[in-house]
Amino acid sequence: MSSVYRDNLCRMRKLFPIPYPDSKNELLTNQLLETLRNVGEATAHDHARIGDQVPLDYQGARKNARLLEQGISLTEATNELVYRCQGLINPAHPCTQRQVVPPVTSSAVVASTLSSLYNANIGWDEYSQRIALAEVEVVAMLADLVGYDPDQCRGFSTFGGIGTNFYGAKVGLEKAVPKAMRKGITQEQRVVIVASEASHFGRMNISSWLGIGSDNVVVIPCDSHGKMLTEVLDKRLRELVQDGVKIATILATIGTTDVFAMDDVSAIDAVRNAIVDDFKLSYRIHLHADAVAGWAWRTFADYDFSANPMQLPEQTLAILQKVNTETNGIHLADSIGVDFHKLGFAPYISSVVLFKKQEDLELLLYPQEQISCLFQFGKYRPGVFTLEGSRAGSGMLASLINLKLFGKQGLRTIIAHLTEMTLLLRQHLQQLDFIDVLNDGGHGFVT
Repeated sequence: MSSVYRDNLCRMRKLFPIPYPDSKNELLTNQLLETLRNVGEATAHDHARIGDQVPLDYQGARKNARLLEQGISLTEATNELVYRCQGLINPAHPCTQRQVVPPVTSSAVVASTLSSLYNANIGWDEYSQRIALAEVEVVAMLADLVGYDPDQCRGFSTFGGIGTNFYGAKVGLEKAVPKAMRKGITQEQRVVIVASEASHFGRMNISSWLGIGSDNVVVIPCDSHGKMLTEVLDKRLRELVQDGVKIATILATIGTTDVFAMDDVSAIDAVRNAIVDDFKLSYRIHLHADAVAGWAWRTFADYDFSANPMQLPEQTLAILQKVNTETNGIHLADSIGVDFHKLGFAPYISSVVLFKKQEDLELLLYPQEQISCLFQFGKYRPGVFTLEGSRAGSGMLASLINLKLFGKQGLRTIIAHLTEMTLLLRQHLQQLDFIDVLNDGGHGFVT
C-alpha cells in the first residue's frame, strides 16, 4: 500500500549504496564520476584554482541555512558538491605553491573512499578488521624507519600533528605526575612543558587542554638556524627542578613548517639524562619528537651518499645528507609524531603517533568498567587508551597504500625533486634581487 511514508522510505533507501554486488545499482559510481567530471570542467588548465574565488558571506550563511522540509534530488546534490569545490586550490596543479598542502595519490583517494564507504572504525578490530591491521603495519614500517624496534613500538592515528604532540605530552604528564589521569593536577603542583621558540604553536593548545596551562610552557631560545639552544635548556631545566617543578615533556622539533629548522635530539636527550641522574628524579622526563614534517628524511638513513646510486645532483645530495645527519638522533625520543598528509601525500587527516615502548601507552589505559559497552573482545583495541572512541580508518589505509606504492626509492625521489626545485626557485629569486635567499639559514626545502 502506497503512502507518503512508504514513498519517502523508498527514496531514502536509494540514497545508500547497495551492500552487495548488483550490476543494476551504479548510483555511487555514476554520482562520483559525474561530480568529478563537473569539478574538472571548472578547473582551468592554466590556473591552480578550481573555478573562481569570491568573498564568502558567513553571516548570510548563518542567517539563511535551515534544514529543508523536503530533501533535494541527486542531481541537485551533485551540483551542490561541485559548487562547494569552487575556489579551492588544486594541490596537484604545477602552478601550486601552497605550503604543507601536498597533492594526494590516486590510490590514496581510492583507499580513503573505500574505508569511508564501509565506515571502518579502527578504534576496535571488531569494526575494522584488516583496516585495523593496516594501522599496525604503518606503525611497524615507521618504527623501522625511525630506528625503533617494531616489536616494541606501538602507535596509532590521531587528529593531526597537534594530536601527536598532545599524546606525547599526555604520557609525559603521567610520568611526571603519576595517576594524573584520575587525580588530576593539584593546585600546589606546578607542571611545565618545555619547547623551543621555533616549535609549533600547538604547544600552547596542548598545555591548555591538558590542564597544565599555557602560562606553564617554558620556551627555550634558538640559534640563527632555528635550533634549540641546549645549553640554555640545561640551565633552565636545572632551575625548574631546583624549584620543585615537574617537567612533563620536552618537545623537540624535527623540521619546522617555515624554515625547516631541526633540533638536535641527541643533545637534548643528553641534557635530559643528565638532569634525571644529577637530581635523582623519580621519573624520566619524557622526550617527544615533533617530526610531522621531517620524518620522511629517514628514508635516506641507509642511503650510500658516497656512491650516490640514484645519481642525485651534487647540491641536492649535499642538502639531503645534511638533513639526514641532523635526524640521526630521532630514535632517542620516547615518542614521535608523523604526518602523512604532508610528505606522505595522503588526504587529511593522516597523522600517527609512535611510542618506543608499549608500557608508555599503558599509562593511559581506561578502567574497563568505564567502557563496558565496547572493547570487551578482539585482539586490537586501541580505544582502551585513545582519547578518541571512534577513529576513521581512511587515513591509515591511504597511508599504507602510499608506503607500499612509493617504497623508500619513491619517497627519496620525491624528496630529492622537491629539494632540487626549491634550490632552483631560490636561484631565480636571487637573480631577480627579490630576496637574499641563498644565505646559510635554511636547508633549501619548502614543503
